[in-house]
Amino acid sequence: MITTIRSTAKEPGTVIVHGSAAGFAQEIAAGRHALTADEPTAVGGTDTGPTPYDLLLAAIGSCTSMTLALYARRKRWPLEAVTITLRHSKIHAADCEACETTDARIDQIERDIELTGVLSEDQRGRLLEIANKCPVHRTLTSEIHIQTRLTTA
Repeated sequence: MITTIRSTAKEPGTVIVHGSAAGFAQEIAAGRHALTADEPTAVGGTDTGPTPYDLLLAAIGSCTSMTLALYARRKRWPLEAVTITLRHSKIHAADCEACETTDARIDQIERDIELTGVLSEDQRGRLLEIANKCPVHRTLTSEIHIQTRLTTA
């Protein structure tokens, strides 16, 4: 069991994650929002929340949906709803035609987009292009620098 995070992430763009070293369950504070992450029981977790990869898929899925809806609203297109279905897997780089590396396994995210509304084929095609321009998609497909440092309690 985890204890409640005593502080919230007050700065925009700051997330605080806290977990006991005894298990996988994690408390997440994102501003005033509280989330939980965990692993399935089959791998030693307690299944109290989505896995870290589930959260990653949720991030790209929600960003894609928001981006498409915003674009359609600006264009005054008759988009009524967006449903994004995502899957994460590891594939052999040698099996990937668009991959630069061929000697390891790489992460693959499959994203299926369902658009509800009376849209022309041109509008649907443009929205598919816009999906690849959502900020999270751009972050995941660009070079990422993660700076890690130890702090004291």
